[in-house]
Amino acid sequence: MVSLEDLSGLQTRAEADLAEASTVDAVDAISSALLGQGSPIAEARRGLRDVDPDERRELGRAISEIAEAIEAVVDERRDVLAAIERAEHLAADRVDMTLPGRRPQRGSSHLVRQVWEEVVDIFTAIGYTVASGPEVETAYYNFDALNTPPTHPARLESDTLYVEYGDDPEGVLLRTQTSPVQARWMESHDPPVYIVSPGRVYRRDAVDATHTPVFHQMEGLAVDDNITFADLKGTLAYFIEQFFGPGARQRFLPNFFPFTEPSAEMHTSCHVCGGSGCRTCGGTGWIELLGCGVVDPFVLETAGYDPSQVSGFAFGVGIDRLAMIRYDVPELRYFFDADMRVLEQYR
Repeated sequence: MVSLEDLSGLQTRAEADLAEASTVDAVDAISSALLGQGSPIAEARRGLRDVDPDERRELGRAISEIAEAIEAVVDERRDVLAAIERAEHLAADRVDMTLPGRRPQRGSSHLVRQVWEEVVDIFTAIGYTVASGPEVETAYYNFDALNTPPTHPARLESDTLYVEYGDDPEGVLLRTQTSPVQARWMESHDPPVYIVSPGRVYRRDAVDATHTPVFHQMEGLAVDDNITFADLKGTLAYFIEQFFGPGARQRFLPNFFPFTEPSAEMHTSCHVCGGSGCRTCGGTGWIELLGCGVVDPFVLETAGYDPSQVSGFAFGVGIDRLAMIRYDVPELRYFFDADMRVLEQYR
């Protein structure tokens, strides 16, 4: 059993050890060594069971007094060091209110969204209405109502993403163009019609520099009395001048689209070289921009319009493509990449 003489020296030892302790953790370690399990105090208390009952009470009181004295000096030293550590922490965490604040990094619209909104603003400024439609579309609105026959290659599963739906899995698909919006709009609105319909479209394309399965397109449609191809040319000339700047020229090359007749592919003069030839335009001076044409009478008739009373024009332009041309972005994939080094260039 530990003697009272041994225990009486613990308080002096505790005071000496605690005076050298520089952290609260060190104080706790000393306390555990002097008072915790396996300490001299704990051993003395366990030894009381072997002491004569007449002496046990007096000895137990003496052990408790020594333990309380040690606990007192431990608590005193812990309080002192805790106050020092708290003061050091507060000093390190101090905020100098005279320093200028840190401005949070602000987000911005994606480049494609910026171009989307700019193009929409150009057309709404001259009276067009923004129309929208479902991205999961029926084959009727995506193809049939737009004069695309069942044998057209665009309707193959190699080109179009079909959705499993009920008993007719090929009747519902992810729209391949925003043109179905024009069919839906004409069904529910009497002429005159002047709409643009921007949105996401889907095609079964492999991902490369100029193709992705998801991209953004805008359809434009005008239906009114005596609409001609000249009205289409004038409208698109206004658009490219607003988008690419004064002096932008246009040319039309014959093409074929099921829902327009006549149909054309519109090119614009290169905004980089002004038509003299450069890397952007491949040395030709011209950049292919969009497809367009006069609305086929069948499309008007299918929508419930009388082709003998009204006519119209339509065009479809890739919003991503406009952004690539305007900002000389080499790959479409950059628009779908979360790399901030790319995105922050177009804040």
